[in-house]
Amino acid sequence: QVQLVESGGGSVEVGHSLRLSCAASGFTLDTYAIVWIRQGPGKEREGVSCISRSDGRIYYGDAVKGRFIISEDNAKNTVYLQMNNLKPEDTAVYHCATAPGRICQGYASWGQGTQVTVSS
Repeated sequence: QVQLVESGGGSVEVGHSLRLSCAASGFTLDTYAIVWIRQGPGKEREGVSCISRSDGRIYYGDAVKGRFIISEDNAKNTVYLQMNNLKPEDTAVYHCATAPGRICQGYASWGQGTQVTVSS
């Protein structure tokens, strides 16, 4: 059974950093593309970053490019999202998810999410 558990969220001020973790169980990370998604208050769901398993490429949304870094530790079966230079518009619930397959397209299993709040 696929399970994803996010942690590391919190309340920070503008310009600060946070690192989110996504502990995966029930599968190994190289099975599916792994996605970080966020949904801010009153906003639509937004893809933040993805690691493709078909070609190993990493993708970032335009809003976070140059500030966020996705990484993974296969020994711990955990994916991370390092978020630097945070802005108020980064305030959202952040979820990690598996794609249905090895490419960064669609979402299959989700975690419960972790809240990130950035204040000015």
